[in-house]
Amino acid sequence: MPIKTIEWIEGKVKIIDQSKLPQKLEYIYCKDVETLGEAISSLKIRGAPVIGIAAAFGVVLGIKKSSSQNYLSFQKEIEKVIDYLARSRPTAVNLFWSLKRMRNCAEKNKDKQIKEIKTILEKEALQIMEEDKRCNRQIGENGARLIEDGQTILTHCNAGTLATADYGTALGIIYRAKQKGKKVKVYVDETRPLLQGARLTTWELLREGIEVVLICDDMAGQVMQEGKINKILVGADRVAANGDVANKIGTYMLAVLAKENGIPFYVVCPFSSIDLSLPSGKEIPIEQRDSSEITTFLGKRIAPQGVKTYNPAFDVTPAMYIKGIITEKGIHQPPYEKSLQRQD
Repeated sequence: MPIKTIEWIEGKVKIIDQSKLPQKLEYIYCKDVETLGEAISSLKIRGAPVIGIAAAFGVVLGIKKSSSQNYLSFQKEIEKVIDYLARSRPTAVNLFWSLKRMRNCAEKNKDKQIKEIKTILEKEALQIMEEDKRCNRQIGENGARLIEDGQTILTHCNAGTLATADYGTALGIIYRAKQKGKKVKVYVDETRPLLQGARLTTWELLREGIEVVLICDDMAGQVMQEGKINKILVGADRVAANGDVANKIGTYMLAVLAKENGIPFYVVCPFSSIDLSLPSGKEIPIEQRDSSEITTFLGKRIAPQGVKTYNPAFDVTPAMYIKGIITEKGIHQPPYEKSLQRQD
C-alpha cells in the first residue's frame, strides 16, 4: 500500500513534511489555514494533485471558526481564505481548480444554514481526495500497457505517492506495471535545485522494491545516447489546450533530448491539470522562487555573495516534443487541440 501523503484526521490536515525526506519521515498536523498555506509555499507538501487536495482542506480549516450568521458574510470569509491559498503556488492549476470547486460548492448550497454549509464543504474536500485516489489507479491502468517487461524508464522530479493521495501519476504507471508482473528499471534525475528526484522519487521507488538508478540532471543526455532508456515519463503542473506542458524545471531539456535520441516522451497527469482556458504554454504563469535555493546547498552557501540569480521553478515543454499525455480518461495524442477536449 502507498504511504499516505495527506489525511484528514479529526479536523486537522496530516501531511508528510517532504522537506525532511529522506533522512526523516515526519508529519505535520495543520490546525489552521495559515499553517497549511505555509506548508504549500515552502514545499513541505508539493505535487500538483496533492496541492489541490490540500487547498480544499485549507478552505475547510479557514472557515471552521466562522461565526457568520448569513451567507453574504460567510461568502466574504470564504473568498478571503481562497485568495490567501491562491497566492501559495501560481503554476499548478490543480490548486485553482480545487479552490473554484470549493467556491462553487458553497454557492450551490447558499440557502442552507452556515453550519450545514461547513459540513458540506468538508465532505466536498474529502470527495476531492477520494476522486484523486481513483484517478491515480485509472491513470496507472491506462499507462501500464505502454510499459513492456524489462524496459527502463527515465523520470524527473517526483510524480508519485508524495505528489498525490495514492500511487501517483508517472510513478503510478510504473507501480501498476510492476503489479502486472513486469520488471521495470528506473533512472531518476536528481532535479536541482531542491532535489525532488534524489530525495523523494528514489525514496519512493526503493520502498516499492523497484530498481532505481540516480543520476545528475546533466547526465540524462549521455544516458539516452548510451541506449539505456526506453521511455520517459514525467508529471505536469499545468497543460495548455494545445498540449504545451509546464512541469518542474529541467523537463523541457529532457523532451528535446528525447526527440533527438528517438525516445518516446510521455506526460502523465490527472485531467484536472489540463487548463483548456489557456490556448498555449505561453500563457502559463511560471513561479519564481527565492535565490537561496540555488546559492546554497544543504544549508551551505556555494555561490559567491552578490551573484545575480534566476530561479524559475518550472519550464514549458512544447507539445511537439510530447508523444502522448496520459490521464484517467485515456492516452491523448496529437493533435492535442482535439484529443484534450474529451469530457467523457
